[in-house]
Amino acid sequence: MAEIKTIKPDALAKTQQDKEVHLVDVRTPAEFREVHAPIAVNIPLDQLTAEQIKGLVNGNGADPVYLICQSGNRSSKGCQKLIDAGFDNVVSVEGGTKAWEAEGLPVNRGKKTISLERQVRIAAGFLVLTGAVLGMFVNPWFSGLSAFVGAGLMFAGITDTCGMAMILAKMPWNRT
Repeated sequence: MAEIKTIKPDALAKTQQDKEVHLVDVRTPAEFREVHAPIAVNIPLDQLTAEQIKGLVNGNGADPVYLICQSGNRSSKGCQKLIDAGFDNVVSVEGGTKAWEAEGLPVNRGKKTISLERQVRIAAGFLVLTGAVLGMFVNPWFSGLSAFVGAGLMFAGITDTCGMAMILAKMPWNRT
């Protein structure tokens, strides 16, 4: 696994003053609609392909492609995906859109949405509570639902891959 290059938001903003910058926001369309850097284009992580990036930079592999997400995790995964596909000039924006906004850099705002991270916490909490209540009052076997969700959260923490987030990202309210 290659080391992923990073850049701070303020350094990227300075770079874009001097030359064209290819910034790809890999969050869901709903998250992108809520707030994003004006220079960013939205290609959700689950739809990110090498062909799209080649089209974005007109096949020119010399110019770096910058990836941004909410906090830096998904953009790092996107960078790795592109590195695995043969790109060597991909850079993750440190701290993501949160850091971009915290630096006071310009953002475009749209309709508010619940972040994917919060959606996962809501769904996991609901499923654990449902399993516990049904296990107490209906049938003890329903406690398995809580155990299954707990195991999934442990897996997500260990592997840094969240199946529930991947499913929620495909839901209609996370698409525009």
